[in-house]
Amino acid sequence: MCFHVRMIERFHPEGFPVPAVPLSHATRAGGFVFVSGQVATDADNKIFIGDFAREVESTLDNVEAALASAGARPDQIVKIGAFLSNATLFAPFNEIYRRRFPEAPPARTTVVVAFGHPDVRVEVEAIAYVG
Repeated sequence: MCFHVRMIERFHPEGFPVPAVPLSHATRAGGFVFVSGQVATDADNKIFIGDFAREVESTLDNVEAALASAGARPDQIVKIGAFLSNATLFAPFNEIYRRRFPEAPPARTTVVVAFGHPDVRVEVEAIAYVG
């Protein structure tokens, strides 16, 4: 699904449920794609609860799906915003992040936050340059 307003396009990945909150999964403006914060969800849009590594992988998979819906790839990401529920999650998050971005990782900010949903431990947003 794509909504077009002037030079701004909004995208929702095929197969993703309609967001429970008012947002577009991805927005393309000029040469940039902005991905809204993604969390680990299943096909029914339920929050994944369980292994943190799987939660991070699922979150990053959702970021990639949002990018793809707007015609972008992970290697085009220029900035990541990562949000963790606890500072003790930095090390395991970094391990997975390093595997997903092994060479020339994008710029990144990582902060500890209190999420509105008690089971969310990681959220990731991204900005990609597609030219």
